[in-house]
Amino acid sequence: MNSLILQRVKSEASCMLDTGKTIREIAKMFKVSKSTVHKDLHERLLKIDQKLFKKIDKIMKYHIDIRHIRGGESTRNKYLEKKLS
Repeated sequence: MNSLILQRVKSEASCMLDTGKTIREIAKMFKVSKSTVHKDLHERLLKIDQKLFKKIDKIMKYHIDIRHIRGGESTRNKYLEKKLS
């Protein structure tokens, strides 16, 4: 594996552990696509560090469990902004 990719995977994992940010937020920070971050944290990290993968997988599953709530909040805020404009 390319050393730049290896470094990016470790940095993304560290960022998710420290901040709890979502895949989309991490993708914006590292200026890569959501698909790249997902592949980094779901496939490549498993090959690099299994203990770290388990911690990241737990966070990612939590994000999946609450995504319907975040989506609802986002939609609500969108319409509140329109109403106030």
